[in-house]
Amino acid sequence: MVGDVWGEGYYHEGPTVSTSSTPYDVRVLGLTRYGYAGSSSRDRFYHYQPYLERQGIDMVIEPLLDDSYITQLYAGHRASIAWLAYRYLRRLLKLVECRRYDLLFVEKELLVMVPAWFERLLGRLGVPYAVDFDDAVFHNYDLHKNPLVRRYLGSKIPDVMRNSALVIAGNPYIGEFAEKAGARRVELLPTAVDSGLYSFSPRRCTDRFTIGWVGSPSTAVHLLPIAETLAELTRSDDMRLVVFGAKDLRLEGVRLEAPPWSEAAEPGLIHQFDVGIGPAIDAPFERGKCGFKLIKYMSCGRAVVTTPVGMNRDIVIDGVTGFHADTNAEWTKRLVGLKNDSALTTRMGEAGRKRVEEKYSLEVNAPRLGALLRSVL
Repeated sequence: MVGDVWGEGYYHEGPTVSTSSTPYDVRVLGLTRYGYAGSSSRDRFYHYQPYLERQGIDMVIEPLLDDSYITQLYAGHRASIAWLAYRYLRRLLKLVECRRYDLLFVEKELLVMVPAWFERLLGRLGVPYAVDFDDAVFHNYDLHKNPLVRRYLGSKIPDVMRNSALVIAGNPYIGEFAEKAGARRVELLPTAVDSGLYSFSPRRCTDRFTIGWVGSPSTAVHLLPIAETLAELTRSDDMRLVVFGAKDLRLEGVRLEAPPWSEAAEPGLIHQFDVGIGPAIDAPFERGKCGFKLIKYMSCGRAVVTTPVGMNRDIVIDGVTGFHADTNAEWTKRLVGLKNDSALTTRMGEAGRKRVEEKYSLEVNAPRLGALLRSVL
């Protein structure tokens, strides 16, 4: 399926238009995979635009795939070969203009399922580019089920990393891979949340304890390993599960509510949670995820229970901002424990918000991204 290779995103209301009057001294061409509707592009490029502008950096974003791709993907339709060819040609024409910019800032790779020919060419021409990874996309190639893809594209992402002036990794798993690939410079920058938008809100204790999950149709598979626990807990009328971002999800035996997703509604819905959950499958690709849903929960002041896989282990401090849980028995124990200890649930939510403000907010990370982009020049 196309979505398995290209990734996932969300439909949206649209980006905020900046009216900054700051004079620019650096021009950056952001070559993203998606338009604003794609979650990875939105969270690691578009949301940084106004902050970079205030630092004198003009980042013009040109997506490989526009928002119609995400809309069609979640409607169950595949992109046509002709449409993809047009988008690829458009990307190559933008590369012809690369000398108009001081730096290229690439999301993951220039072209999906194509060898690193153009990244190598940029290296040979002396055109500097920084490349950002928030997923272990190298496993889309080196662990692909098709042996031809593994053979001819298995070393693609290491090539992209080696030819870059800077690799920005969303977590240590990706950073270590980049270092082993021979990247000249690797810097870690976690995915950051707008802590003003995802504001702290005190829990509203009600008769029903709300377990919440946010994600997408493609990531909802991570709920399957704990479906037994969720079915047991939601059997009682005093506990409910709210799933946001996968409105057609069905879990056997689990009573759940799945309101339709929108970017504007997400913070308000998280405020209705008592605890946010982040189950995960322990597999190579999942070890390269950035745990962004956990950061959103914590920013809103909610305790978190998560599987300690990859970045999840670092984001959630076990016993402080939430709990780690591996087995169904642990998941049941932690969720029931938080339900029965309102003071602990509140205290963990407050500690999580503080951790976001210190480490995972745009306000903290945007100046660092600006400094990293300037340092390449």
